[in-house]
Amino acid sequence: MYKIGNLEINNRIILAPMAGITSFAYRKFMSKFNIGVAVTEMVSDMGLIYGNKETKSYVTFEKIGCYTGVQLFGNSPENIAKSALICLKINPNIDFFDVNMGCPVNKVIKTGAGSALLKDPKLCGDIVRELKRATGKPVTAKIRLGVDSKHLTYLEVIKELENAGVDMIGIHPRTTKEMYTGEPHWDLVKDLRKKMSVPLAVSGNIYRVEDAINALEITGAEAVMVARGGVGQPSLLININNYFKGNELYIPSLEDQINWCLELARDYIEEKGEYIAMRLYRGICTKFFDGFPNSKQLKCRLSTELNKYDDLVNILNDYKSEILL
Repeated sequence: MYKIGNLEINNRIILAPMAGITSFAYRKFMSKFNIGVAVTEMVSDMGLIYGNKETKSYVTFEKIGCYTGVQLFGNSPENIAKSALICLKINPNIDFFDVNMGCPVNKVIKTGAGSALLKDPKLCGDIVRELKRATGKPVTAKIRLGVDSKHLTYLEVIKELENAGVDMIGIHPRTTKEMYTGEPHWDLVKDLRKKMSVPLAVSGNIYRVEDAINALEITGAEAVMVARGGVGQPSLLININNYFKGNELYIPSLEDQINWCLELARDYIEEKGEYIAMRLYRGICTKFFDGFPNSKQLKCRLSTELNKYDDLVNILNDYKSEILL
């Protein structure tokens, strides 16, 4: 359907990187619902260079049936390239590298990384150019519109990235200043793909099938990046795929959501151990029950009482019994 460098992609869904969520366990679980590409949570170039054990763990993963890219962040072409070579020594299964040029979080942008790079389109191009030269792997970049409404540099950044040989660009149509608030500026990216020479992926408020289709139609993008909207809602992926296959929408039952919730919990436990996994899972498992009756009390219990896998099973069994009464 489209290519990222020499990688042929036959699915229009990209599992977007999310810090603290898209570890290997999450990507493996979500890949079962048919995605074309997955991207790791963002990885610090200097963390790799300094040999940080936790940072190195982010790039240690197995193949999962779809292409997986490592998302790097930093502000130096040389350091990002050096960190990518470290990644490949740790894990030869890496299919491509993605450069984070879109993170709006202060602790990232104050270092000159993430969406702070949008202030310097030439530097954006230099990073991609050096990363491709050093690794020989396909390279993608995730950007935003600019740092604020008075500095919308995205078209300049895209041009520099294309000149540097970027293989795909992902865009979130908000500024750094807007973070994740308000509506994405779809008017500014209308028909954006027609202005580009490389594949385009689009993200931003993708919570329903309609959101994905609108984003693709407005921009002309090859792919849609599913992030927060897919957490706890695997049926979003099922139904985006169903739309393109001409199949009916699938409405998950409570039993589906409970089973998926438990399956992902087991994956996290296998990856991180029960103690760490269950504390992380407090902020994730509640998402599986959005829109179900009387879920407020359930979410409260999950957020406060979850310490072990057995706690999760018991809480969900209690909830199921209440719903069936």
